[in-house]
Amino acid sequence: MKELRDTQNEHDSRHISIDRVGVRGIRYPIVVRDKEHRTQSTVATIALMVDLPQQYKGTHMSRFIEALHEHHRYLDVHSAVRLPDRLLQKLNAQRAHVEIEFPFFRMKKAPVTHREGMMDYDVRFVIDAERDGSEQFTLTIRVPLTTLCPCSRAMSEHGAHNQRGVVTYSVRFAGAPVWIEDLIDMIEDCGSCQLYSLLKRPDEKHVTDHAYEHPVFVEDLVRNVAVATERHNAFSWYRVEAENYESIHNHNAYAMVERKLL
Repeated sequence: MKELRDTQNEHDSRHISIDRVGVRGIRYPIVVRDKEHRTQSTVATIALMVDLPQQYKGTHMSRFIEALHEHHRYLDVHSAVRLPDRLLQKLNAQRAHVEIEFPFFRMKKAPVTHREGMMDYDVRFVIDAERDGSEQFTLTIRVPLTTLCPCSRAMSEHGAHNQRGVVTYSVRFAGAPVWIEDLIDMIEDCGSCQLYSLLKRPDEKHVTDHAYEHPVFVEDLVRNVAVATERHNAFSWYRVEAENYESIHNHNAYAMVERKLL
């Protein structure tokens, strides 16, 4: 059989290195540790990338898929953390970047009737590794909640406008990781009221009254999460973003706090 030409390994004369090259949009089954039920199975969207030195024309895209499929039918958190090192080896790279994004599911009880409904939260793992052995793991979670405007409450006689907001919370751990459920609880306690999948009339009254008694601006929300984060010694860095999908404006309100703790 005639030897096939390896075009990717051919020389490139433009003298421009590439910071990240690889594959994105891969859907793959993943098993995630769950505080209540030990594990849960879900489907992740994955990106795998490495750097490319300036002298090479291209990378070998098939090797990314090979590295992923070495884990057979399922990828779990432990094997996901090892993926960047495998990419460094298979592609002879200096830096590797892995993103794994998936829906995390949690059964949640309504506050009064205790009826159960399923909630979902977007979670993302980002792992950066270098050939010298250094590695950085970042966990990001998106938590929806309710916020009620303090200004509207202060000046209105018959109510106050509220809206659904979302907190995008990213952390790096100083030691052992914290359960995803514990992070969700911490963030939900910082808004005006939590969101639920299933609410009966007594529950709806409760959440409406609770939101009215706990008004927060978007600025309050990020500060509340920042204070809750810095009470713990589990984190080396965090970034908290909040965005309110305003109910009486045609724009969104946004705030962000980022801190390095160690």
